[in-house]
Amino acid sequence: MKLEGGCYCGSVRYVADGEPLLKAQCHCRECQYITGGSPNVFIAMPTDGFRYTKAAPKGFARKDLEKPVTREFCPECGTHVVTRPARMQAVIVKVGTLDDPKLFGGPDAAIYTIDKQAFHRIPEGIRCFDRLPG
Repeated sequence: MKLEGGCYCGSVRYVADGEPLLKAQCHCRECQYITGGSPNVFIAMPTDGFRYTKAAPKGFARKDLEKPVTREFCPECGTHVVTRPARMQAVIVKVGTLDDPKLFGGPDAAIYTIDKQAFHRIPEGIRCFDRLPG
């Protein structure tokens, strides 16, 4: 699968090649901050197949956590493009940044449902995990 996308203003662009490792929606409290309250919908792609093709993002990692994720944003418009987890060899691509979000097709799992809000909706029939899958 080849995914292409970028930020809202078009300053940052990327390509992600490879087979998705996970297609999910994350309900963790941190993702709720990033999305404005909704679950975060993403495709985990192999690190070696991901590259920026235009401009460089700005990265942010919390300093108060032992193994924080690095969130990468457009320095111009602030769009959260990807997350790089410290505990997983993957690039977490935000579905909203895809040129063709239909390629996502829908989540296979819901993670961090322990933090799910009453107004969040999980599609019927997908696997649910309190935290990360084992």
